[in-house]
Amino acid sequence: MSSVARDNSKGNIFKSMKDIDLSSREISHECGVTMNDSVEARAIAEFMDQDPKVTVTYNPATIRIDGEGKLIFRMDDISEFLGREMTAEIFEVNTSTHYGRMVRVDDNTVILFGNMDEVFEYI
Repeated sequence: MSSVARDNSKGNIFKSMKDIDLSSREISHECGVTMNDSVEARAIAEFMDQDPKVTVTYNPATIRIDGEGKLIFRMDDISEFLGREMTAEIFEVNTSTHYGRMVRVDDNTVILFGNMDEVFEYI
C-alpha cells in the first residue's frame, strides 16, 4: 500500500474479536462495499470520502467504503471526478463484495442500504 493511500485512510475500522460484544444483538444499519484496488476504485473512494459520514479504508489490494444508513453512488458524479465515463457495469466489475442491500435504481444510480426498511420502496 502506498503511503498516500495509508495516510488517506481514516484508520482501521475492524475490531478485534475481544472487542466485539455479541450480547447486545443491536442492528447496526451499516452498509459498505469492498473494491479491488484500481484507478476506478481509487476515484470512487476519493469521491465518496468527501462525505464526512463515509469511512474509506485502504488495504494492500482492496479499498473498503463504509457508511451508516445508505451509500449512494451516482455514476455521473463519479465520472466527472474520474475524468472519464463510469457506468454501473464498471462499478459492479470493480466491486468484489458488499454488505447491505444493493439496488441499482437506474443506469446512473446504485444505492447500498444498511436499513432494510428503506429498501422496500425499490422492490
